[in-house]
Amino acid sequence: MAPEVSRDEASFMLQAKSMGFPASKSSKGSSFMAQIVLRVFAAAFSLAAICVMTTSSQSIILLGFNINAHYSDSSAMRFLLVADTIVCGFSVLSVLFVYCLSWSGSDLKYQFCLFLHDMVLMGLAVSGCAAATAVGYIGRYGEEKMGWMAVCSHVGKLCNQMMISMVFSYLASVSYFALSVMSGHKVMFE
Repeated sequence: MAPEVSRDEASFMLQAKSMGFPASKSSKGSSFMAQIVLRVFAAAFSLAAICVMTTSSQSIILLGFNINAHYSDSSAMRFLLVADTIVCGFSVLSVLFVYCLSWSGSDLKYQFCLFLHDMVLMGLAVSGCAAATAVGYIGRYGEEKMGWMAVCSHVGKLCNQMMISMVFSYLASVSYFALSVMSGHKVMFE
């Protein structure tokens, strides 16, 4: 005999199913695939950001002096590089963890740990992007009130490479935002 469900609970379950919350075995498989794909995307985007940033440099001659500009000249860019490296490494590890979790079954404790993992990495990725964006903005446009001049007019190639690296980093953080939403949904509704 089936357990009795009150009318309010049945109405809520019907609304939840109609809003697209996963209820079937096939939707759990698609959720698993989405988790894997987003984690691989986050790892790939952060690896691309690392590659672009570490290979960027430009030499210019200014007032007779040869000046080499590198990403490492800015502490914010070094922080972004470290953040991207951590995000890339933990993304690869989390792909393995999610794959193992799919075989062992979905335990709420592990889902919550995965949710915390995703939130921490999203916060790290966003903070690295924010720091690099602030310094990049000043480098591109300067700050007249403080007397800081724009340097991108002199080292445009380096600035463009840093911008490309930041775009890849932002894409990795957006991937982790989507993962955080998915993980939070799993913790709440499964």
